[in-house]
Amino acid sequence: MLNRRLTLLAVPLVMLLNVLVRPAWCQDQPRAWAEKHLDEIVELYHHFHSHPELSFMEKETAARLAKELRAAGVEVTENVGGTGVVGVLKNGNGKTIMLRTDLDALPVTEQTGLAHASKVKVTDPTTGVEVGVMHACGHDIHIANLIATARYLAEHKSQWKGTIVFIGQPAEERGSGAKAMLEDGLFEKFPKPDLAIALHDDATLAAHKVGVRGGWSMANVDSIDITIIGRGGHGAAPHTTVDPIVTAAQLVLALQTVVSREMKPTDPAVVTVGSIHAGTKHNIISDRCQMQLTVRSYSDEVREKILSGIRRRAEGICQAAGCPEPPVIKISEGTPALFNDEQLAGRIRELFIKEFGKENVEESEATMGGEDFSQYARAGVPVLMFRVGAVEEKRLARMKELGQDPPSLHSPIFYPDAEITLVTALHSLVAATLDLLK
Repeated sequence: MLNRRLTLLAVPLVMLLNVLVRPAWCQDQPRAWAEKHLDEIVELYHHFHSHPELSFMEKETAARLAKELRAAGVEVTENVGGTGVVGVLKNGNGKTIMLRTDLDALPVTEQTGLAHASKVKVTDPTTGVEVGVMHACGHDIHIANLIATARYLAEHKSQWKGTIVFIGQPAEERGSGAKAMLEDGLFEKFPKPDLAIALHDDATLAAHKVGVRGGWSMANVDSIDITIIGRGGHGAAPHTTVDPIVTAAQLVLALQTVVSREMKPTDPAVVTVGSIHAGTKHNIISDRCQMQLTVRSYSDEVREKILSGIRRRAEGICQAAGCPEPPVIKISEGTPALFNDEQLAGRIRELFIKEFGKENVEESEATMGGEDFSQYARAGVPVLMFRVGAVEEKRLARMKELGQDPPSLHSPIFYPDAEITLVTALHSLVAATLDLLK
């Protein structure tokens, strides 16, 4: 309890006074309710953090989420799109709002040293290698918050009317969980939402702040595998070969002009060569070289131009090198870009200014990261993903003083300041839901 009081001292004075000098009529408002039930919510967070599961392997995570939603009075269906969970809470006539959390963790070995740190190790089915597993992206915060939000909304039905659909989605980290749930009939078997909302913790934002952005927020993500087929031979007789490594090196350099010379400077795009593999020995010229690329963009038009530019360069350079066969190019369409509905974003931004104060509501930056929450928008639902700060302000200030950047999401040393983060998360998500269903 002492630690919690000290933590609250880090919150801006106006918010602290709001906590301490609160009239009786607002003792059960979202923020006060979160503080009252904080021990239970943090316990949930600790459980999910110490029991992480990889994408499409979230059986125990999904089962616990389903159990908690049922206990709150929500009608629950499991195994949607694999390990997905759908909960429906009805309360008269009104709009249908979808609230989504992601369930999966990452193949990362935790190095935080926390008492509740993950010690889980599993064999990664995609590589066959034993890996540590960690909630290094905050999905554990998201799950605990969705459960707490469901509890609050089920207990306070006098404050809203309509239908709330709670989604526990698998495999966000692989960009395929939302698609799997939609293909399993998510919007046919369950009420199709009028609006969908999700939050995501932010490692660079102070834990009492929120961030909102309308329009493009996160990027299209495509993975490209290119195999350059050469003709192998002795390293001392290169004239008898077609060297796929030299050809690949030329392609790496040529790919740098896809963005710099074919895209409008105002159209954000990224082409990154993340992996090259070829050869077995010093004096052997291999007969093939394998390359792996990631491509990021926002609009579908830019996406197609980039992919076309990559294909033309790969085929042209291989032809110029005299490769016996054209390159093998495989494009895996990944996650579509996330476009936050601008009208919805504007409404929620104004609401958050009233709830948290203008100084605690920021304009989130667009990023080139991917997020398959965008799939629900592609299915015809206006969506908004907003940000919740995850690191206490004094910790951010100390890092800045030391010349350090905050550990990013997906880092083995990232951890949120859970208590402040969870209070802000519940306050923001409940406030948004109540405003949309009032």
